Amino acid sequence: MAEAKREEEKVIPIDGVRAGNDPEGLNESADASSGSSSAGSESSGGSELQKLKAEKEELLQTMIRRQADFENFRKRTERDRLEEGRRGVERLVSDLIPVLDGFDRAIQAHEDPAYDEYRKGVTLIRKQLWDCLAKHGVQRIEATGKLFDPHQHQAVERVETTDYPDGSVVTVFQDGYLFHGRILRPAIVRVAVNEG
Repeated sequence: MAEAKREEEKVIPIDGVRAGNDPEGLNESADASSGSSSAGSESSGGSELQKLKAEKEELLQTMIRRQADFENFRKRTERDRLEEGRRGVERLVSDLIPVLDGFDRAIQAHEDPAYDEYRKGVTLIRKQLWDCLAKHGVQRIEATGKLFDPHQHQAVERVETTDYPDGSVVTVFQDGYLFHGRILRPAIVRVAVNEG
């Protein structure tokens, strides 16, 4: 009797089937169903992984675009700042050009040798002003003897002569100036005409 009791204690029911006793192959079907559910979860996990990869790639591309936009904005702001600074200097230089003209007139006004010291002082001051302007990008337009260029010269008079080639500048009435290659003021000139 004790032995029979021990055997009954050994047998433990698992899902309605005694251990070691699987007549209908229920354990195999359970394994198969768990295998199919794990395969389903693997395929859903794979699609989830693909979705995350696509999302990551999209975020990366967005970040790259934003970084490029910011870099372009930074460069544009810097360029605008430099251009605004240059325009400010250009306005100042334009206002100082008539001062150069005043110095030139003062230097040419008195040919008398008694004014030599005066002329030297004025010439020195004019040179200091000119050096300062040149350092900031101002250039004088060379006109005398050059062919007339309507972009750089303003003709106010034509003179018939054979001493100069046709269309060349004979006399400069007022100097013209460039600022970083842009015309501040055209040179006012007399142009030679060869009729003949």
